[in-house]
Amino acid sequence: MSEIKMLAIELAKGSFQVCAVGLDGSVLYNRTLSRPRLIALLADQQACVVAMEACATSHHWGRVAQAHGHEVRLIPAVYVKPFVKRQKNDRADAEAIAEAASRPSMRFVAVKNTETQGRAVAFRTHQCLVRQTTQMINALRGHLAEFGLVAPKGPASLKVLEAALADEVSDLPAVVRKMGAIYIEQIARLTEVIEQLADELEAASKGDTELRRLCTIPGIGSVTAGAVAAFAPDLDTFDSGRNFAAWLGLVPRQRSMGGKSKLGSVSKMGQTDLRRLLIVGAMSVIRWVVRKGGSANRWLASLVARKPKMVAAVALANKMARMIWAMTTKKEDYRMA
Repeated sequence: MSEIKMLAIELAKGSFQVCAVGLDGSVLYNRTLSRPRLIALLADQQACVVAMEACATSHHWGRVAQAHGHEVRLIPAVYVKPFVKRQKNDRADAEAIAEAASRPSMRFVAVKNTETQGRAVAFRTHQCLVRQTTQMINALRGHLAEFGLVAPKGPASLKVLEAALADEVSDLPAVVRKMGAIYIEQIARLTEVIEQLADELEAASKGDTELRRLCTIPGIGSVTAGAVAAFAPDLDTFDSGRNFAAWLGLVPRQRSMGGKSKLGSVSKMGQTDLRRLLIVGAMSVIRWVVRKGGSANRWLASLVARKPKMVAAVALANKMARMIWAMTTKKEDYRMA
């Protein structure tokens, strides 16, 4: 047990593949363990490196390993894949994790504490309920359209649908009115919970100095600020705001070779939740600029005048990400650039 330098663990629900690497880099064993046996192994093993893919339950197991004095290395799955040899199975995955974790240039994911993960659960619950509300409104619009009752998109059209269901003059069947009432009731319940969660997120943002400072950036509200606290690691780990924006995925995809730079559309890599919120917030700022016919921010006004709205929104979102990094790491207030 003392000769083990690293434990590479392929995570699962009840069966875990553990690859033990010795001091000389050789594989000592690669076997399957149950959940109780894995807990016992982490408790009995002397302090070593515990490597895992940054996937579901990895932060929990990272905290368990840290509690027993181990050094935890969480690796993004996309960085482990190149080290998989031939067939894709648990043994090969565990060996690939060990190989990737031993690379000196490998990048690792910080282990999140329970409070940070709790914020992420609250945020994703809010977003899930918003999607369910939109789904139910669209379903009700589709059903009533079959009977000639057409309403615009969005929650604002809900009153039109309610009035159509309540109109006794129309020839809607009784079963349609009954089903419509069920939709309306469920939407009202979800809306109430969504508003309650939004109020809690706003209250948390007002009670935190850092989040309150971030809310002063145009296009960033309490939900986005809370998402930064929930999903972003310690921003001091990034060397610059450009690195943080790249971590979010707010950079173009590159296919460069032979000294020729070829940039494409924005990649799908990075933190999707934060990237989406920043782009949505940037688009709201751009709509306001277009409506007002200009902006005091000369850079933004010139950008909107030269580029399509979505391109300008991504560029503004990138700049917002760099503002977040600068304001958080330097403890500075927002200043219009």
